[in-house]
Amino acid sequence: MIIRKNDMPVTEHNMRDGNGLIVDCTVVPKDKMINARMFNLLTIRKGCSIGYHEHSNEVEYYYILSGCGIVTENGKDVEARSGDVVITGWGDSHSIRNDNNEDLVLLAVISTEK
Repeated sequence: MIIRKNDMPVTEHNMRDGNGLIVDCTVVPKDKMINARMFNLLTIRKGCSIGYHEHSNEVEYYYILSGCGIVTENGKDVEARSGDVVITGWGDSHSIRNDNNEDLVLLAVISTEK
């Protein structure tokens, strides 16, 4: 199976009560995934964020493709930049924000099996 870029829906919406709107491209639709519930390309513009939230019974992976952001994980701020992977799950909480002029672009995958 190949999913063409033109078949990947793009929306802009607030995520998890963060600041501003996130550009959200659904790379793989939910009905095509096994043991996962999200495989999306996210663009976080300057001043925007994904709000603080918990991942119970699942793990979320952020692979930072470009830009730099601040990840708050379990109350601690850490910088994540291009090439880094952020892993949060099984009861941990996190958020991510972009305080820089360059867009923060990341691939977000949520796995639902341990």
